[in-house]
Amino acid sequence: MTSLDHEEVLVRRGPRSGLYSIIAVHSTARGPSLGGCRVLRYDDHRLALRDALRLSRAMTWKSAVAGLRLGGGKGVLACRDPARLTGRARRDALIDFGEAVEQLDGRYITAEDVGTSARDIATIASATSHVTGLSRARGGSGDPSPWTALGVFETIRASVERTFGSPDLRGRSVALIGLGHVGLPLARLLAKAGAKLLVADIDRARKADATALGARWVGGDKAFSSPVDVLAPCALGGILDHDSVELVQAPVIAGAANNQLADDHVAGLLADRGILWAPDFVANAGGIVNISVELRSEGYDPKVARALVRGIGDTMRRVYDDADRAGVTPLAAAMALAHRRVADGVSSPV
Repeated sequence: MTSLDHEEVLVRRGPRSGLYSIIAVHSTARGPSLGGCRVLRYDDHRLALRDALRLSRAMTWKSAVAGLRLGGGKGVLACRDPARLTGRARRDALIDFGEAVEQLDGRYITAEDVGTSARDIATIASATSHVTGLSRARGGSGDPSPWTALGVFETIRASVERTFGSPDLRGRSVALIGLGHVGLPLARLLAKAGAKLLVADIDRARKADATALGARWVGGDKAFSSPVDVLAPCALGGILDHDSVELVQAPVIAGAANNQLADDHVAGLLADRGILWAPDFVANAGGIVNISVELRSEGYDPKVARALVRGIGDTMRRVYDDADRAGVTPLAAAMALAHRRVADGVSSPV
């Protein structure tokens, strides 16, 4: 079991669905905890609880490094077969989850995550007001994926600048793994900036998107080990472990995937090989930065959101500077910054 250092954990069995809603509030030191609602297959409720604990902790660090007035939380709707959770059964489960959110009285704010959609979030909102990421038509900020992609794009620019001396991406080669909700808009930004793309995805239907971008379609293993300037993991986590790091030929790794390192020791292995790894929870914070604008008393403003998300590049530059000064990995520097901000509660004026 993941070590427990959380403020609050709520486990509630839904009266309509019979499914368990698990909400982990890791920290509210900087503000209400924010994290999406996951609907995934869990054969064991202990696995669902472990996921909620681990992910809520990561959200604390993500918000803190980004300088947001938010803490870390995560919701999990434990289900043995999500594919069968449709129609009335799905609505019942989501309303049950919304009622669990409401019990926390604003200490946790939910949003879209793996296994949930904007429509699901709208259903949850019928049971609680503590919801973000609703459609623009309903006063929310809409799909967070393009904002996550923009933050990763700025991270790549900052990382390329650190490695090659200029943030200019014209002619730079990027191997992008995963053309999903975030990977595809990131690929479009990179192509527009003049980067040469190699792309891979387990869904071969994505090949048409690659062709439209003028990208070269390759297998996942080839993309991972290609001699490119940047490797951008945008699919599954755990892609970097003690064995796979030996295959990487890119001097920069910066992508949208969560939990890219199999364990924290891999950060040292990458540094030993001279590979600059952008901490994923810094790089992929664009979605939550955008949502933080939605929570302002003045209301949502996409211009403010864009400026703040672009600032992720400067945050990454600070992390790299801190790492150089302290003689540590970027991961250690990012975690140190996050811990300091949580400890002192200092936040940005956003």
